[in-house]
Amino acid sequence: MISNARYWFLLFLVLIIYCAGLFSTLFENDSAQFAVMAMRMVQENDFINLFKGPEEYLDKPHMHYWLSALSFKIFGLYDWAYRIPAILATVIGAYSCFGLGKLLYNNYVGKIAALIFLTSQTIVLSVIDVRTDAVLTGFTIFSLWHLAAYSNKNSLKHIILGAFGAGIAFSTKGQIALVVIGLPILCHLAYTRKWMRFLNWRVFVAILVFAVTITPILYAYYLQFDLHPEKIIRGRQDRSGILFILWEQSFERMSGEGVGKNSSDYVFFFHTFLWTFIPWTLIGIAAYYARFKTFFNLRFKYNPKYEFLTLGGITLIFILISFAQFKLPHYLNIVMPLFSILTASYLYSLNIFVKKKAIKVLLSIQYFILGFVFIAALLLCFYVFEIQSMLSYFLFAIAGAIIIYYILKPGPYSVRIITTAAITSILLNFVLNFHFYPNLLSYQAGSSMAQVVKDQNIPKDLIYKLSEEHTWALDFYNQQPVNRIAVEDLVDIDALWVYASDEELQILKDHGFDWNKQYTVIDFRITRLQAKFLNPATRKKTLRNKHLVHIFK
Repeated sequence: MISNARYWFLLFLVLIIYCAGLFSTLFENDSAQFAVMAMRMVQENDFINLFKGPEEYLDKPHMHYWLSALSFKIFGLYDWAYRIPAILATVIGAYSCFGLGKLLYNNYVGKIAALIFLTSQTIVLSVIDVRTDAVLTGFTIFSLWHLAAYSNKNSLKHIILGAFGAGIAFSTKGQIALVVIGLPILCHLAYTRKWMRFLNWRVFVAILVFAVTITPILYAYYLQFDLHPEKIIRGRQDRSGILFILWEQSFERMSGEGVGKNSSDYVFFFHTFLWTFIPWTLIGIAAYYARFKTFFNLRFKYNPKYEFLTLGGITLIFILISFAQFKLPHYLNIVMPLFSILTASYLYSLNIFVKKKAIKVLLSIQYFILGFVFIAALLLCFYVFEIQSMLSYFLFAIAGAIIIYYILKPGPYSVRIITTAAITSILLNFVLNFHFYPNLLSYQAGSSMAQVVKDQNIPKDLIYKLSEEHTWALDFYNQQPVNRIAVEDLVDIDALWVYASDEELQILKDHGFDWNKQYTVIDFRITRLQAKFLNPATRKKTLRNKHLVHIFK
C-alpha cells in the first residue's frame, strides 16, 4: 500500500502542475471564446442573454459562463480567474472519485482513484484549455457518488446532493449530463437489484431539488428565446430555448444537425482514449478486460464482491457517444472518473491477490511509458523549443532527480506502478506547462497582438477587422471585442487601426488605402499541431502573419 507521505507528496507535485497551468495564456478557439462570452456578461451586466460575438448563442446552457463571470466579478478580468471554476470543479471531481471509490470498494481504492483522475492527461488539459467539460465532469461524478450512496444507504441527504449535482451538470451542458449519470446508476441498480430505492417519496424530493436547480437556466432561455419567436437561430425562427435544452440539444449533437458533422468514425473515441488516459491507458484497458472477463464468467449474476456501475457505465457511454456525428476528444472527460475508479480497483485486486506476474508486466509497461515521455520531454525542451534560461535547466534537473529517486527506491511493485505512472504525468505536464505551452502560445497572434496594443497604447475602440473571422484572444486581452467593418466604410473614418492578414492587407492596397504604422505578429492555429510546425526546420512554412495597421486619410 502506498504510504500517506508518498501519496500527499505526489498530490503536492500535481498541485504545482495545475498552478502552472492556471496562469497560461488562453487558448483559441473555445477557451478564449467562452472567456469572452463570460466577459461580456460582466461588462454589460447582462447574465440572461448568451452571445457568441454578435450572434445569439443557442448551444450550451449558462452555468459555465455564469461561474466564469462570477469569478471575473470577484477577481477581475484575468485568464487565471477564468480557470478558477474549472479547477474547483476538478477538485470536486477528484474528491467525488475518492468518495465513490470508497463506497464501492474501500478507502485505499478511493485515494488511488482520485490520484489517477487528477493525473489523467485529458483532465490536466481541461483546466488549462478550459471548456465546459471541467464543470460537467466534476458535477456528474459528484452526482453519481451521492446517488450510488443513496441506493446503498437510503439516505435523504445523498439523494438531495445527487439531484443538486445532476442539476448543475445539466445546467452546464444539457441532457448529456443526465445520460452520463443515468446509465451507470441504471447499471448499478440492475446489478444490485435495488430498484425499490428509487420508488419512494425521497425521489419526489430529489426531482423537486433538480427542478429548482435548473430553473435559472430555463428562465434565462425563456427570456432570451421563447419570448422572442421572431429571432432567427441557425436559419430557423420560433426557437424555444426551453424545448431546445430539454429535448432537442442532444438529438442535434447526435445527428450533427445545427452544429455540423465532423466525424462518422465509430471507433474515434476508442483510439482517442489511448492518449486521453495517459499514463494509465494500458492499465485501464487491462482493468476493463479483466473486469469484463470476470462478469462474463459469472454470467453477469450478482456477486457482492463486485460492482457493475463503472464497467456498465463506461461500456454504455462509449457505445452511445460513438454514434454521435459530431465528436471531439474532450467528450471522453466524462468517463475518466469511472475509468479511474475501475483502474484503482484493479490495481488493488492485483496486490491483494498477489498476482506478481501481472504486476511485474504492468510495472515494465509503466517504465516504458515513462521512458517514452522522458524522451518526448527532451525533444520538446532541446529540439522543438530549445531551452534558453539556466532556471529551466535547473528545474529540469530537479525533475530528473525526483524521477531517478522514485525509480531506484525499493518498494512493493504495486506501489511503484502507481508512483511511476503519477511521476510520468507530472513530468509530461511539467514540461508542457512550464516550457512548451508558453513557447507555443507565442505563435497565437491574438494574444501577441494584444500585448502590442498594450505596449503601444493603441486605442482599443479604434481597432477593426475586415472579415468575420473570430478574434477571441485579442478580444479578451484587449477586454473589448474587435468590431467588423467593410472596406467601403473605411473612408468614413478619419483614422483607425485595422487587424488584418496578408491577404487583407493586399485588399486594402487594392482599394487605395495607405498606412503610416504597422505591427506584425506571427500566427499559427496552436490547437491543431502538426509535424511541420514542431520541426524547427519546417516551422516557417506553417506560419502566417497578422498585422495591425494605422490607416489615415
